[in-house]
Amino acid sequence: MDFGTIIGNIFTLEVMGALFLGTTVAIIMGALPGLSASMAVALLIPVTFGMNPIAGLVMLTGVYTAAVYGGSITAILLHTPGTPASAATAIDGYELAKKGQGFKAIGVATVSSVIGGVISALALMFLSPPLAQISLKFGPLEYFLLAVFGLTIIGSLAGDSMAKGMIGGLVGLFIGIVGLDMMNGVPRFTFGLLPLESGVSMVPAMIGMFSISQVMIMTEDIIKGKSNLTEGSENLLTGRFLPTWKEFKVLVPTIIKSSIMGVFVGILPGAGADIGSWVAYNEAKRSSKHPENFGKGEMLGIAASESANNAVTGGALIPLLTLGIPGSSVAAILLGGLMIQGLVPGHELFDVYAEITYSVMFGFLIANLMMGFIGYVIAKQAVKLSKVPMSVLAPIIVALSVVGSFAIANSMFDVYIMGAFGLIAYFMRKSGFGTAPTILGVILGAMLEANWRRALVLSKGSMFNYFLNRPIALVLLILILGSLFVPMIMSRVKRKMNSDLKVESGDNSHESSDID
Repeated sequence: MDFGTIIGNIFTLEVMGALFLGTTVAIIMGALPGLSASMAVALLIPVTFGMNPIAGLVMLTGVYTAAVYGGSITAILLHTPGTPASAATAIDGYELAKKGQGFKAIGVATVSSVIGGVISALALMFLSPPLAQISLKFGPLEYFLLAVFGLTIIGSLAGDSMAKGMIGGLVGLFIGIVGLDMMNGVPRFTFGLLPLESGVSMVPAMIGMFSISQVMIMTEDIIKGKSNLTEGSENLLTGRFLPTWKEFKVLVPTIIKSSIMGVFVGILPGAGADIGSWVAYNEAKRSSKHPENFGKGEMLGIAASESANNAVTGGALIPLLTLGIPGSSVAAILLGGLMIQGLVPGHELFDVYAEITYSVMFGFLIANLMMGFIGYVIAKQAVKLSKVPMSVLAPIIVALSVVGSFAIANSMFDVYIMGAFGLIAYFMRKSGFGTAPTILGVILGAMLEANWRRALVLSKGSMFNYFLNRPIALVLLILILGSLFVPMIMSRVKRKMNSDLKVESGDNSHESSDID
């Protein structure tokens, strides 16, 4: 692929404008507690419909990484993580803010996020093509098992339990097969509604599940008397923004190590940025010469968490682009964004659509650099948005959701779909069911069914023998079975880390009470 062509594709007014707009909006949304990267990407997908595929996809990947970074702002200043990926950042970031070094803490988070994101972008560019060649050996059976693999790992890591995650995925699969049967053209589960014969519209469903459900939860808080998202003060934004060269040299080894860890965690589908940040934070504390400083305002803790969670973003895109397996719930939404543009993950992205694919990957690298610049400019202002009354914020989100859903096909039916999925997602979240497996099931339902039926035809009535003659399918089956047990191990590790932190924080509070 000609590098000059990629540069020409990226540095256009449309692409750079879309990237700047998406990155800015994403940082602000990430800084607002409860408004996750998933919601930011879902809300902006409708904006990409009329855009050039490169501009649209570059904007969405930029939104992904910038929203994860934006969560660190309120995590540091208000001890309220804007996104789950910034929970570990809040531990030391808020302690630094209380010492009057809040601005420097945000600076460390910004530099670490940029470096982590750049390393993950380089990994995306160099690791994706070899993996794409492997996908050439895939047939219908392998693609079917890949879809099942993606559903099991995402489903098992979302929600309160593996069972609930699996149930959420199955519900999504059922919704995904609504419409005309692809083989014989018979309507299925349409209830006589003509718009449903083409299936459930993907984007309104995503907007409803991630945005409208959040508005309903906000409404609960308003009824309970909570007027703002958070209560904090702006006087914590003091001190210099960037760390000194001496401080930075100490942070570099941790940033690089945590970034590499984040990339590998991202490649593991379903792990997510929150897992990556906790793993890196725990490792930084374990390998530190002064682990007792963690939890008291240690910049290494911020550097580890923020470099890892942004490195996860690029890592999560690797299995998405090469194999069609989303590495996180946001990547699952991005899968929908790819398919909307007519792009199917796999070797075709790197052969037929190589110009678009490599341009998007290079644009992801530029997005991480732009994120650092915009973060520096708006860091002081973004935190003020956390004081916007929820009674104002909620209607704005609803208005954006309605406009976005209607604009897809100028159809009010899509708005009804959005509302219905928002209601379903609200009750799912209240019951501890993950919404990511459900929306992924909607996206993968048709692909899973089509490839299974093709595999049945190719097997000529002997699926067992057909299976044994395809070693890649056997490997995928083993991975599927393994993915059912990995979440149990991860959950146990996460509980242990949380319990250790609680014990230490308890010890610290006991010591401070003794001093008093």
